[in-house]
Amino acid sequence: MPLYRDDAIVLRAQKLGEADRIVTLLTREHGKVRAVGKGVRRTSSRFGARLEPFMVVDLQLHTGRNLDTVTQAETIGPYARAICEDYALYTAGTAMLEAADRLVDAEHEPSVQQYWLLAGGLRALAERHHDSGLVLDSYLLRALAVAGWAPSFTDCARCGEPGPHHAFNVSQGGAVCSRCRPPGSPAPAPETFALLAALLAGEWDVADASVARHRKEASGLVAAYSQYYLERTLRSLRMVER
Repeated sequence: MPLYRDDAIVLRAQKLGEADRIVTLLTREHGKVRAVGKGVRRTSSRFGARLEPFMVVDLQLHTGRNLDTVTQAETIGPYARAICEDYALYTAGTAMLEAADRLVDAEHEPSVQQYWLLAGGLRALAERHHDSGLVLDSYLLRALAVAGWAPSFTDCARCGEPGPHHAFNVSQGGAVCSRCRPPGSPAPAPETFALLAALLAGEWDVADASVARHRKEASGLVAAYSQYYLERTLRSLRMVER
């Protein structure tokens, strides 16, 4: 079909020529799509502001040989302004968009769970439901789990021995027992393990009740875990306020 319609989250935008823009989209049904928004940088553009990062939009696109073309755009989630007005929200949101771009690598392969997970995370940021750092860490853990790298925070990630355990090792997949613990593995506080498990499961009453030092320790482990399994550094994480 030369024309198709889909809901999409704008991950990235880059200039093309004098008035156009190339946007990288995570769509609900068609996976990652790269498309051209013609004339969207002109002040007279009907939908230029809708093709900014963090926006959730209903798009009509025309299939092209290399890049598709956006022909219509309607706003679903106007999250860009709310997120960009706050530095903590902006940096957390940028890290989420970068992670989604890395996790959904192939174009035009449906990634419905990743789409809904990111859409929910951006909405939580924009509406300030929870601390931005907690939203980011929860998103990273859950997105990695959807991609097949679910960490274990209770049972031993290597041998399956029931926990709780006291050590954490990124390469082994999370908590490890005393027999499986590689040398040099950190030993997070029990409260940090509880916070990580809550973030993975979406238990926000537990996560919101956590204290700053356990959030900081959890964030360090999430950053190390995500970068290990993505096999690349998330550049945006360096800018996140911790």
